[in-house]
Amino acid sequence: MAITGAWESALKPEFAKPYYAKLYKTVLNEYRTQTIYPPSGDIFNAFAFTPLENVRAVILGQDPYHGPGQANGLCFSVHKGIRIPPSLVNIYKELNADLGCPIPNHGDLTKWAKEGVLLLNTVLTVRAHEANSHRNIGWEEFTDAAIRVLADQDRPMVFILWGTPARRKKALIHNPKHLIVESPHPSPFSASGGFFGSRPFSKTNDYLVSCGLQPIDWMIE
Repeated sequence: MAITGAWESALKPEFAKPYYAKLYKTVLNEYRTQTIYPPSGDIFNAFAFTPLENVRAVILGQDPYHGPGQANGLCFSVHKGIRIPPSLVNIYKELNADLGCPIPNHGDLTKWAKEGVLLLNTVLTVRAHEANSHRNIGWEEFTDAAIRVLADQDRPMVFILWGTPARRKKALIHNPKHLIVESPHPSPFSASGGFFGSRPFSKTNDYLVSCGLQPIDWMIE
């Protein structure tokens, strides 16, 4: 799936840069010779499901899940029928504690994407069973460009940054109209160190409402 619409226009300069040509070649070769997730048609799902003009909040992940059938192009999300990963279990616990939303029985976050929550990993592909295997091949430069595009939007928006790699992206977000909500990562290793109780969902909605915008419907059926 290609990037289209306002995202395509905004990111067009990246496609002409040498790093992107190299990234494209590398990723193409990886799909030919290795088992890579997500399926190639899902790489840009975050941009496809949440058009630039619809973005009200951004959740940044790291790299895709690397187990069979898990990654679907949206950070933290898995297809229905796939076991809910531990970090998402903790996200759901916090959602329940924060807003009282019932804990879903699946891990598909497409509803959030369609509500205007850009679910963006900083690296968009991964080798099967090898976490971070596509780190430093060029994806970070591309997704940093996407974050800069968002930071340049002159309208209220919330950036939800969980964990150290996501929090480093604060340097790219400069517009005073944007709210940054940050905490430790929801993974079982760090969630109890400040993710639980951080109330990212209500903070996001309170800010959007204070700016005269519709709150996000975080409930997943």
